[in-house]
Amino acid sequence: MIYTLTFNPAVDYVINIDKISLGVVNRCEKENIYFGGKGINISVVLARLGVKSKALGFVAGFTGEAIEKGVQEMGAETDFIHLKNGYSRINVKIKSAEETEINGRGPQIDSESLSKLFEKLDNLKSGDTLTIAGSIPDSLPSDIYEQILRKLSGRGINFAVDAEKNLLLKTLKYRPLVIKPNIHELGDIFGRKLSAENGSEIFEHALELQKMGAKNVLVSMAGDGSVLVTEDGRRYICGALKGTVKNSVGAGDSMLAGFIAGIPQGFEHALRLGTACGSATAFSEGLAERDLIDKLFESTGELVRCLNQKI
Repeated sequence: MIYTLTFNPAVDYVINIDKISLGVVNRCEKENIYFGGKGINISVVLARLGVKSKALGFVAGFTGEAIEKGVQEMGAETDFIHLKNGYSRINVKIKSAEETEINGRGPQIDSESLSKLFEKLDNLKSGDTLTIAGSIPDSLPSDIYEQILRKLSGRGINFAVDAEKNLLLKTLKYRPLVIKPNIHELGDIFGRKLSAENGSEIFEHALELQKMGAKNVLVSMAGDGSVLVTEDGRRYICGALKGTVKNSVGAGDSMLAGFIAGIPQGFEHALRLGTACGSATAFSEGLAERDLIDKLFESTGELVRCLNQKI
């Protein structure tokens, strides 16, 4: 079983407006509502791939109820903890000449609710995969990722981690199955400004993260494709699929979902499926749909190259 964890799910209210002006009433041309959070996005895309998962996390108030219902309607199984106070956040995303986001804070997570989460995590078994992704709410300890992995370490559970800098680095000693920094996050970790044109430097830093404990390192580079270093010593590079980008929200999460789903068929297959899922979301208004994923997957074979033989 694959489990995803979203500490601070959200209702994403996305509006399109030709030009926004301050101090006056602005009327949108188009609006959509999505239920999200990095872990939730992963669970939804897994469901569309026919892969069973369970979404864990915290919800509160009427917005939390809407998130839970919406995620279930998208085919993902949920096991959220309902907080007694507050409301799950609403994020306003304005698509105009420039994209602007106003993100809510979300509810306070009390110690009793956090204990309930650890009780649920105790049910994970050897061979299960836990995906933790995204930022941590202010009400939780800054080392919560590390606490979770420490508690589950040594039980044969696989970890997939998508987080920034110190959040990510502190998990590496627990040997996560896969981590997925993007090129900007990778550069931030090592204090460098990285460019896809310098692939050797990207591989060098990805290998450094592998030496620090990560089994497989997948680096997404948006329109420049991705690179992958695997635990069996292979290095892969994958070009980007061509299409009209309509949406950047959830593309990285979709890529990680596809990669995790594809691992049983080998790392090259996982990279191709991850690329197809991430691109399908980028080319859509919402999260990737199965028909588009399948169509794009057929085009990924010619994009993937293994740069070396197995070490």
